[in-house]
Amino acid sequence: MQFFKSVVVTAVALCAALAVQARTLDEIKKDGKIIVATEGQFAPFNYFEGTKLTGFEVEVAELVVKKMGLKLEWKTLGFDALLTGLGQNRWDAVIASHGVTDERSKAVTFANPHYCSGGIIVAMDDKIRNAKDLTGKVVAVQTGTSYLEQVKKVSGVKEVKNFPQDTDAQRALISKRVDAWVSDKFVAKEAAAKNAKAGFKLGDMLFIERIAPAMAKGNTGLADAWNKAFTEVLADGSYAAVSKKYFNEDVRCN
Repeated sequence: MQFFKSVVVTAVALCAALAVQARTLDEIKKDGKIIVATEGQFAPFNYFEGTKLTGFEVEVAELVVKKMGLKLEWKTLGFDALLTGLGQNRWDAVIASHGVTDERSKAVTFANPHYCSGGIIVAMDDKIRNAKDLTGKVVAVQTGTSYLEQVKKVSGVKEVKNFPQDTDAQRALISKRVDAWVSDKFVAKEAAAKNAKAGFKLGDMLFIERIAPAMAKGNTGLADAWNKAFTEVLADGSYAAVSKKYFNEDVRCN
């Protein structure tokens, strides 16, 4: 009986492994379509204008996929489910401002970074500007982000409150339920510009990171094809044009 159970368990595990195997580049080409997931709640990188998905990352991905000669199908869902769904073969790639970390690199294969940025400290009190100023303070961040992990490393922080969406963390600061909010510097700049009356004070960068699209672990064929197309997008000037449109500067990694 024990042997039988072991065989059944092994068979089920094998079937499960086969079921979640990522689509290869050849399979994607044969289908003619790549499925890419993003959050859709992280302006100016990926967000909705009415019913239209747009943003810097969305436009960059569309340029890359066009160079690859494929059609693009978007999926949008909560940030903390994006990489999980990638591992379950629910989509082929994710582009949603994921910072490249050692921990994430164990679970996914990253393509080349499509921009460099980092986490910035935002507060209503202009005396809260750097990591030392967070001592004894309550800090808001988004669940599943590198901002959460980095703030946890800051000595003296009283409490780290994480929220499902970055906009929830932002609203927690506006309503003074927290003392500071840590998010992407470009997101914070846009929030400050669009909500001038809110009184956001932008402080120092807490850390710098490289942001990259993710593919299923080991799917190097797809990652290499994406990188080749992205290099062409960098070379033909289309990346620079999109970057200037959203940030008035070139945000590629040096």
